[in-house]
Amino acid sequence: MDQGIDEESFYLLDKDDIKDLITKVGPRAKFKKRLKSLKGEKNATNQEHEETADSAQVLANSNTRDKGKRKSEPQGESSGCLSPTKKRRRDSTYSEKVMLSKVRNIMACVHDKILHREKTKLNAFLEEKICDLETEKRELVGVFGRTGAGKSSLINAVVGEKDLLPSGSLSACTTVIIKVEANKQNQNYEAEIEFITKEELKQELWYLLTFILNDEDCKDEDDDDHNDAVEMLSALYGEEWRKNPSVEHLMNDKHFREIPEFIVSKKKTLTCGSAKELSAELVKYTRSRSKYGMAKGIKKWFWPLVKCVTIRVPNNDLLQNVTLVDLPGNGDRNKGRDKMWKGVVQSCSTVWIVTDINRAVSEKEPWEILKSASSLIGNGGQCQHIHFICTKSDVIEDSDDSSVAGVRAAIFKRNIRAKEEVRREFRKLKGVQTHFSDDCFKVFTVSSKEFLKKKRLGPDETEVPKLQEFLQELNDFHSVTLKYVSGAYGILSLVQGASCGDVAGVKANVCKDLEENLKREKSKVFEPMKKSYRTFNKCLMEGVEKSNSSRESVLKSFLYPRRVTGSAFHGRLKCIVTHNGVCKPRKGKQQNLNEKLASKLMESIDVEFRKTFPNESKCEPFNGAISSFSLVTGTLVEKYKKYKGVQLQLEFLRTEEEKMKAKLDKTIRERKKEIYSSLTTSIEENMQKCYEDAQQCKGQGSLNAMRDIIKQHVCAKKVGMFEEARDAMISNLQKLMDAIQKTLRETMLRSIELSLKTDDQSVPDVKEELLMVTKYYQELKKNQDEGTSTVSADQPGPSSAQVSLSKKTAEACLTTEDPTGNIEKSNEASGFGLNLFFRLLFLLSLSRVLTCLMSLFDVSFIHTDVIFVIGQFSLELLVDLRPEIVISGGGGVMQWGNLDKIPLLAQIGGMTAGSPALYKLWSPIGPRFMCLTS
Repeated sequence: MDQGIDEESFYLLDKDDIKDLITKVGPRAKFKKRLKSLKGEKNATNQEHEETADSAQVLANSNTRDKGKRKSEPQGESSGCLSPTKKRRRDSTYSEKVMLSKVRNIMACVHDKILHREKTKLNAFLEEKICDLETEKRELVGVFGRTGAGKSSLINAVVGEKDLLPSGSLSACTTVIIKVEANKQNQNYEAEIEFITKEELKQELWYLLTFILNDEDCKDEDDDDHNDAVEMLSALYGEEWRKNPSVEHLMNDKHFREIPEFIVSKKKTLTCGSAKELSAELVKYTRSRSKYGMAKGIKKWFWPLVKCVTIRVPNNDLLQNVTLVDLPGNGDRNKGRDKMWKGVVQSCSTVWIVTDINRAVSEKEPWEILKSASSLIGNGGQCQHIHFICTKSDVIEDSDDSSVAGVRAAIFKRNIRAKEEVRREFRKLKGVQTHFSDDCFKVFTVSSKEFLKKKRLGPDETEVPKLQEFLQELNDFHSVTLKYVSGAYGILSLVQGASCGDVAGVKANVCKDLEENLKREKSKVFEPMKKSYRTFNKCLMEGVEKSNSSRESVLKSFLYPRRVTGSAFHGRLKCIVTHNGVCKPRKGKQQNLNEKLASKLMESIDVEFRKTFPNESKCEPFNGAISSFSLVTGTLVEKYKKYKGVQLQLEFLRTEEEKMKAKLDKTIRERKKEIYSSLTTSIEENMQKCYEDAQQCKGQGSLNAMRDIIKQHVCAKKVGMFEEARDAMISNLQKLMDAIQKTLRETMLRSIELSLKTDDQSVPDVKEELLMVTKYYQELKKNQDEGTSTVSADQPGPSSAQVSLSKKTAEACLTTEDPTGNIEKSNEASGFGLNLFFRLLFLLSLSRVLTCLMSLFDVSFIHTDVIFVIGQFSLELLVDLRPEIVISGGGGVMQWGNLDKIPLLAQIGGMTAGSPALYKLWSPIGPRFMCLTS
């Protein structure tokens, strides 16, 4: 019976479809495995070409598309309904939310039962483990870009709230960090405003009044810095600061009566019923000035006091586990804001660089941001994706054809060219590519305006839906659910296993096996770490030698820059020594003397550091040493399969092992930031006395005096500064290695002791709860194995073999009536063998599938790799049995037909890479050939 399945729907077959098509278990299992593999290959191929291909396709179709025929479409969708893939993902997410809610309720009831039991050591441990289940996943997406590049409009479009962040006539304040996340507590639009401390404001006022506005040496100070100081003071104090420009007067509490939260060092919360209302309330805290509209009547602007604003949006699925962060490009002079900026940037898993498409390559600022932040988000952070977003992609200035089709064609052509130029520019950044490969870098041409108005472009053509889809995948609700349910499954296994008691000291033997395994596995983990330690030390020794030999030339290039006059450099150097070696102008490139001095050390370690601590989710720290750690509980389950209590407790240990690995992975990601930054931190601490002395230089000749102090200090540290920096990094690496060893040992020994060495009968009976959670757990793992849910690479969880074992363990342990726990071995068939009879049955089943998938005579849509599942001989047999069956491949067009329909290209027995492949087969209707053309 023809099921009407073509190539597209073939790749969308789900588990229920396959079950209907293939009734036999063995053939169905193999088909599902191969289909999963084919999906992976198809996705990899599509991803490689999707950006250029999408744009090219749009360009090719632009002339045939009429504006009047385009219907209004919902935001984020290219048609009136969801695609099958998106619909399935949405349905899967909904069902998993329901599942998670049910398991949470189950664990709440179990927790309540334990609270009413005897206060034993095991029950206290169980309470702790249940509380530990609630851990929030949070992915940060950092959004960089100059004022006017379209960051606010982009964020508004992506989250589906066009009035959320002010844009247009309102000038953004470049110092305030703005976070946008989901409001999971209520239906309001909320903003939480965090202020700098009064001490930080005092220090900033002193610097501005002393070095920027009143110092005689700074009369020729760069106009931008002078104007920035005037703008900040005028925003906060109006004209009053000019009448009495003293720190004491400007720190008086009377200036801050409108924001008492600043005076008492508390956060301020704004609550509104709509995004537009909240945006109007936020203007004076996040924007520097306004010419029109809702900002009229505002006399004071409080952005100079604001460190961070967190905006919470209700009913937004894209932000459930994702936070968008609008970031200043270079940090801040204020220590509090700068510390927060560094912490946020280092924690971003994705970075969006936003710029106007017509200046994407020529404008320096976005590229300077990328270059200056690359070490902080790369080896010094955890960034996995860099998205270069070219905004205002609908704006075209040089179209010769003014018709709708002509303008659209010009837009698409320009967008394709922009993507190619941006990619070429990225490949030139050798310093950035030390931290990131080409695979991490993607380019988007986006129009927030057209996404909302749909005049020239359809929603998909604006590429905003691509960014939304990326955020949806980043949410990865499946991994959150699986992590909780897996943990719950382990805890319930422990509880039920503890109630089974011990049989003739079996647990003691299990403990002995586990402790021996732990000792052996710890040693296996430590070896790769020791190797990394030795390599780090060697690289840093070379870095120290290069740093010592190049220190004079480094200082000369920094202290005597070309094409910068002495008077202009005086103010810059004053800023540097005042801010511990760093000058961060509102515009232009950041100057960091500490990083300059540490540059040779960092260059010596960058490549090895990235290998040891990769950010890519598919790679693992210390060459996978942590992930390879295993107490081999699966083997022990088989060894002690007669004892149901032991089996359940081993299941708990297996889940604890996976949780421990995930915890260690998180620890490593955090600690590696500290290890990498220790080089510059050490040098900054070493230079502290030098900076303090240079700050005292005033009057005529102060520029040369500051230069001399810095040179003398660095030269005096000829043997010491760089060696101390090396020792700091090595010391931090050793501390991390020690912490890993300690966590491995103590976590697993404690879990072993409380699960197998404690004879505690005070635990509640959770047989029914375990059965229910096991069912959910198996369903989640099945979805993961079949690829119906997106799962992060570092998601803890057992292998498919362990899951199968877990299922057998749970079912056997909870259904047997045998008091000793004896379980009879199943005689279930392991799969179809090589016997011709079974093979023939398989082929007949497969022929049914192939027949169902035919859509045209001589063209069907079954991937050619099916050949490698059933073998060429079986394929020939299949053709003889069912001569009407035809196959089409996914990599190109495969046709299987009579000789007179397909030219004889070659007679080969297997596929040849890079050339057409031809299979000659014989059937009752004559010789037939299968040809793959690319």
